[in-house]
Amino acid sequence: MIEHIEIEGFKSLEKVSLDLGPLNIFVGTNASGKTNFLEALRVLQGIGYGYTVDEIFNGKPRGANSEVWDGIRGGSRFASFLKASGERDSIYFRIVAPNVVGAVDYRVHISPEDGTLTGIASAGGSGYALPSLPWTSEFQMVDPTIEDPAWIEAVASVRGQLRDVQFFSPSPRILRDYSAAAAAHRMGDHGEDFAGVIDSILRNAQKGSDYVSWLKELTPNELDEVKILVGARNDRLFAVTKNGVDYPADILSDGTLRFAAIAAAFFQPVPPRLLLLEEIEEGLHPTRLQLLVELLKSQSGRGIEQVIATSHSPYAIAWLKEEDYRYVFLCTKDEETGATTITPFSEVPHLIEVARRHPISDLIVQGWLENAV
Repeated sequence: MIEHIEIEGFKSLEKVSLDLGPLNIFVGTNASGKTNFLEALRVLQGIGYGYTVDEIFNGKPRGANSEVWDGIRGGSRFASFLKASGERDSIYFRIVAPNVVGAVDYRVHISPEDGTLTGIASAGGSGYALPSLPWTSEFQMVDPTIEDPAWIEAVASVRGQLRDVQFFSPSPRILRDYSAAAAAHRMGDHGEDFAGVIDSILRNAQKGSDYVSWLKELTPNELDEVKILVGARNDRLFAVTKNGVDYPADILSDGTLRFAAIAAAFFQPVPPRLLLLEEIEEGLHPTRLQLLVELLKSQSGRGIEQVIATSHSPYAIAWLKEEDYRYVFLCTKDEETGATTITPFSEVPHLIEVARRHPISDLIVQGWLENAV
């Protein structure tokens, strides 16, 4: 789990420093910087994969041992924060993650324009400079002159964590498709192999029971069981059963399918270490958001180490408690400089005392939080 992250010079994130927990929710108006924060994590994921700087920002075609990498929105040309002078600085990341030998502190500077990346990593209190090169996987996060096994293991662990990220944005259109794979281990980023993953979940008695319980909570009057329909080519289709009648995915609502997919992400046989969810409220009625928030709170830090989500809905935040506010973040953007500020709810002046007298959802709708910071 990433305990601390610092970002400087990336898109609108001129300077951000945050402590993170198992569940983190980012809120704010459109174009306030929420998606930029998620994209910063994609840059770190590209580093974990060992891609070159050019590949990370501009994309990479499918290779013999790798999938297509779409790059970062806008590519390297718009990756750096644009200063008032018209200049663009290099990009800086720092992450701190726990490890068996003590927290690993990894810092890296990236120059998207000339394609170089330099860094330093420390584990257990010892710092080691990493090579200043246009890195490929051959040099990624590993200095061949270092022979300390504990350091090598610790840095490899961080690299694995950066790599093991799922940017999950389930598409109802894809969730309604048949899955060619039976007993699949992980869904694609848009829900590919959804039915195959559900097939795997249902084969595990405990996971299957827990998963079905969540869906029954969402639609208590419309679901008795979850079922997988097998097609003519032995492919799989998600379905629910009510009073002995099967209702396949192609007639279920978008909201039901999205919730079913998000819930499945926590029970899939090979869950990611870090799950990223954008606009968690999409397709869900406000009265069902409480269940989604309960799902995220109860499952984050268990099968999945960490969840980072964004939301535009004041109703999603309304179901959180004061103790959750440390990891709920308000994103605001300065209209003159274009810089994003990210503030934990726990640090918004007077928010706690005001929220005790007025619903937090009303404060969000009325723009009180933006005015408070």
